[in-house]
Amino acid sequence: MSAPAGLPVLPGTVSPAGQPATLGVMGGGQLGRMFVHAAQRLGYFTAVLDADPQSPAGRVSHHHIQTGYSDPAGLAQLAGLCAAITTEFENVPAGALQTLAASRPVAPGAAAVAIAQNRIDEKSHFTACAEVAGATCAPYAVIETPAQLQAVAADLLPGILKTARMGYDGKGQVRVKNAAELAAAWADLKQVPCVLEKLMPLRAEYSVIVARGWDGTVVSFPPQRNVHVDGILAVTHAYASNMPAAQSERAQAATKNIANHLNYVGVLCVEFFVVDDGSTHGGLIVNEMAPRPHNSGHYTLDACDVSQFDLQVHAMAGLPLPAPRQHSPAIMLNLLGDVWFDAAGQARTPDWQAVLALPGTHLHLYGKPDARPGRKMGHITITGADVAGVLAVARRAAELLGLPGMNA
Repeated sequence: MSAPAGLPVLPGTVSPAGQPATLGVMGGGQLGRMFVHAAQRLGYFTAVLDADPQSPAGRVSHHHIQTGYSDPAGLAQLAGLCAAITTEFENVPAGALQTLAASRPVAPGAAAVAIAQNRIDEKSHFTACAEVAGATCAPYAVIETPAQLQAVAADLLPGILKTARMGYDGKGQVRVKNAAELAAAWADLKQVPCVLEKLMPLRAEYSVIVARGWDGTVVSFPPQRNVHVDGILAVTHAYASNMPAAQSERAQAATKNIANHLNYVGVLCVEFFVVDDGSTHGGLIVNEMAPRPHNSGHYTLDACDVSQFDLQVHAMAGLPLPAPRQHSPAIMLNLLGDVWFDAAGQARTPDWQAVLALPGTHLHLYGKPDARPGRKMGHITITGADVAGVLAVARRAAELLGLPGMNA
């Protein structure tokens, strides 16, 4: 695939009309904010399209277009400002990305984002490229009609019923043990299209982040081990010993092949389950993908020579993709709004004084004005010279803030 006209967009350049080289992002949350910081560090101007006047990315960008994702005037304004455009999350309408792509390079493209927006399409894609990827998803069934519900094979139960659209951080997911619970859960979900996944004997959860350029170049970060609490990522372990070497290579190869099969451009995260299949290290199955930087890759800001956001900028702008190198073992602790409240539910300021006194601690707050339980407010990355030291500091930080997941 050759790069579209206008690429590469070189940092710090100015067009004949006097327009500084500007990169755009659809979405104004924390992922957009970190993208904006990475782009600005390279010398780009930035533009954010998000309706929220207090959006974290919009507040730090050169331009903030305060409109909905499908507003024609807003899209035209973004295209007029920007030399290339990306998205910060997968629920930006694919049609809006298609509209932008008519006049500007857009990475990732609408087709890849559309697949990630629908679990039925996503599972179909994983199945179609299973042979070349070297890994496939868990056994599943599509449920869109009462007839499909009745036809569900008994060996898919117990399972997890997931809505085809708009499910993330544990939302739109129900565990079911038998056919009666499955029918009740589908009714509770208003009989929207769903996927039933067979519940697998889970050993661990991992993610792999890759970046793919317009020319097909692919670079990868090693797998991260992730710990979820109530369906939300709590802890990421990022160091060489967190996964057997052969399995790590297989997960990275599978992710690269999935990206190649999509003809993908940009940063892509693929989540994997390691399941107990009787083998020494367990079997590897694909869970889902995110067409963007990922919460589990935030450690790359502090532990690697290039971050996932640096690679997002490079990929969309047509710049070379350097192979990232991790210089320190790291653990990332997710900070939800719960940390801003005590056991009685009273608002408080977290004990940053004690946390920031810990060696190798990097605090990232996302600029969100209101803390709410379950809302992602920031993260802490702990880096150090060795894994044992990083683990010790991470446990202490988690203890000081009352964070879960460090014992898993």
